[in-house]
Amino acid sequence: MKRRVPLLLIAAGIALFLGGFAYDFEFAGIPYQDPTPQMQANYDFHARVASVIRWLGVGAILFGATAGVARLRKANSKQP
Repeated sequence: MKRRVPLLLIAAGIALFLGGFAYDFEFAGIPYQDPTPQMQANYDFHARVASVIRWLGVGAILFGATAGVARLRKANSKQP
């Protein structure tokens, strides 16, 4: 199971990244042309949430890739 953790992190990161785009498309959407302050605040909130979800996905991808590379280097250093 430990061998699969980096791959699971990468897969979860990809899912989060794509989920952030889906959230952005569904809730924030295209910016309004001439919004009221309330409409702009609502758009800004949902765009910020989508951005956080995407960055969490990027972080999970990078962390999983780093863990995978570290695991490979550790496994290769033990071999004679």
